[in-house]
Amino acid sequence: MPDRNVTPMRGPVKVGTIVLIVIAVAVIALFSTSFFVVDQTEQAVILTLGQFTRIAEPGLHFKWPLGIQTNYNVKTKAVQTEQFGFRTAQAGIQTRYEQRTYPEESTMLTGDLNIIDVEWIIQYRITDAKAWLFNVEDRIKTIRDISQSVINMLVGDMTILDVMGAQRVAIEQAGIELMNSTLKGYGLGIEIIAVKLQNIVPPTGVQAAFEDVNKAIQDMNRLISEGKEAYNKEIPKATGEADRIVQVAQGYAAERVNKANGDVARFKAVYEEYRKAPEVTRDRLYYEMIESVFADEKGVELIDSSLGNFLPIKSIGAPAGGTR
Repeated sequence: MPDRNVTPMRGPVKVGTIVLIVIAVAVIALFSTSFFVVDQTEQAVILTLGQFTRIAEPGLHFKWPLGIQTNYNVKTKAVQTEQFGFRTAQAGIQTRYEQRTYPEESTMLTGDLNIIDVEWIIQYRITDAKAWLFNVEDRIKTIRDISQSVINMLVGDMTILDVMGAQRVAIEQAGIELMNSTLKGYGLGIEIIAVKLQNIVPPTGVQAAFEDVNKAIQDMNRLISEGKEAYNKEIPKATGEADRIVQVAQGYAAERVNKANGDVARFKAVYEEYRKAPEVTRDRLYYEMIESVFADEKGVELIDSSLGNFLPIKSIGAPAGGTR
């Protein structure tokens, strides 16, 4: 009898415990599936029974539990990178790269039919979380295929020397524009923000020759720069000297013109006097001419050949009261 009375009392105790455990598990499941967190670098796409409902911004959010609503967090604020022709083994202060090469990605044919190895990276940001999740199935492969196609096309339109030197920046800018226009057509929901060409090297067999060509190009550019520097130094100097010569010539011309005008004015004045008294003026001019001719001579005496005697004038260059 005692055993039969004890056994029926254990059943209700076990059932109650199980019920409490089930209720606790249900409550935990409800709460754990009713809230989700969106990081500052993310947006969340909310689906209700598999249908798109809304976009959730960063923060703590509620959703219908037990799988009625699901959230997919997408990093829309982070910049993501894809590498071509090489891989980073360990990023950090001293970045370490894999020893393996990827010629299927980097080997290209240039416009002048040379083979070249081009390594590059692209950086992109997701701009539409819904499009990123649902419009394209293999998203990363699509991005890589489009990037390879664009870079191959741009390299194929240029010579090998342009790709290795002067046109690197042009290839990067054109790559951004072409990739974005192509990806927009796919509706992938991303934006390419940077294309950076890394190592660009010719095939191993001719690498030394191309290095010599690059050195020659650098020497040429250096000599051109030195020539421009010398040109910029000498041209202002020559221009200044030319201006000085022109100014001196203009001054000399003005002096000669002024002197000629003065001579003309003096001649006119003499001519007026000559018209008034020709004989007197003629004699005066004669004496002035003689004095100017023998101005630097000392002790000169003039003799009139027709008289055979001294002229009645003072000896040219003699002191006052000298020989007659």
